[in-house]
Amino acid sequence: MRSPRASARDALVILFLVNVLNFYDRQAVGAVLEPLRREFHLSDAQLGGLTTVFTVLYAVAGLPLGRLADRWSRKWLLAAGVTVWAGLTGLSGLAASYTGLLATRLGVGIGEAVCAPAATSWIGDLVPPDRRARAMAGFMMAIPVGGMLSFAVTGPLAQAHGWRIALATAALPAVVLVPALAWLREPRETGGAARASALGAPQPWLPLLKIRAFWWIVASGAVVNFALYSFSTFLPAFLTRVHGLSIARAGLAAGIGSGIAGILGAAAAGLLGDRAARPAPRLRLASAAALLAALPAFAAICFGTGALVLLMLAYGLLQMYYGLVYAAIQDMVVPGLRGTAMAVYFMAMYLFGASFGPVLTGRLSDHFALRVAAGGAITEAARAAGLREAMYVIPVLAVVLAAVLWGAAREAANAR
Repeated sequence: MRSPRASARDALVILFLVNVLNFYDRQAVGAVLEPLRREFHLSDAQLGGLTTVFTVLYAVAGLPLGRLADRWSRKWLLAAGVTVWAGLTGLSGLAASYTGLLATRLGVGIGEAVCAPAATSWIGDLVPPDRRARAMAGFMMAIPVGGMLSFAVTGPLAQAHGWRIALATAALPAVVLVPALAWLREPRETGGAARASALGAPQPWLPLLKIRAFWWIVASGAVVNFALYSFSTFLPAFLTRVHGLSIARAGLAAGIGSGIAGILGAAAAGLLGDRAARPAPRLRLASAAALLAALPAFAAICFGTGALVLLMLAYGLLQMYYGLVYAAIQDMVVPGLRGTAMAVYFMAMYLFGASFGPVLTGRLSDHFALRVAAGGAITEAARAAGLREAMYVIPVLAVVLAAVLWGAAREAANAR
């Protein structure tokens, strides 16, 4: 029989791999947008719609699924979610029309909505507070790892064998991960009386409403995802238009650079966050990292010299957010409401941040390009200048994020 420590380690590794597949499959369609556009004769608005419908449904579905994670077996809920999202990612390779492709993305959104509430709640119950930041940072390291693998594998597969084979391949890891999840044992003790009381509450939102720091954190989630989704969407175009990199080099630089920076940022968050070991200091650290991120982001856009290195430094600092803030949420919410709390947080984060960030940043870019063109034809130079001006939203939002997180830290300190 395995020791509790070994069982916990097994669970953390498998949950990390599940989250890697989560972000791998989420971004797989992004890696094959160009062949999709050509085959189905799509506009950029239709391509963007694939992300928008996914994000909105993901956010809305997460709320009931998060509550279910507090009431039912998280192991079997995750296994079902992986089966649904991976299966529909694979089936999207059979899509004969844009409508069929859109339908599969809706299903992927529902399946993936299971992952974050169930897995973070599980980790919160599994890991004590003094190791929780490292555990959450390790789990969220799946963002850069999954994204990097998705672009590195899906793109070359699509070029060699077509986009349909590439999307079908993205589903294959589920064949191993679903049995691995079924093999795990959930924590026996998940909060005792506090969990039982929360589960039996007729209005589960009422305890959350009383945690003022949590609502500051919810606002911070919208801000950080507005910034990071805008950053990830337009970074390759920024490197191509403003700095003259080829499409291939820009994609490679963005993928590898953000992967390395994200991993280093997550590792730093885990190490520093567990030294703090309480919500308020963890939130202050996240606030300081966001404020520091504004400086290299501004310098990269304003001066241009060493832009890629400076942007990756900013990205790594912003990625520290997840390990620190997610650990703080688990610290301040009772076990029986952790899944619900994460679902509320994710709904606000995606509906008010990720859904609008790329669209509004793109509109800013178009606006500035028109102004540069001064009524004439919009040249490539005007488009480059417009995007450069629009990218200033990243350092501005980093400062806003720092202020919101500082407010959350103040509320958390006052609540002790």
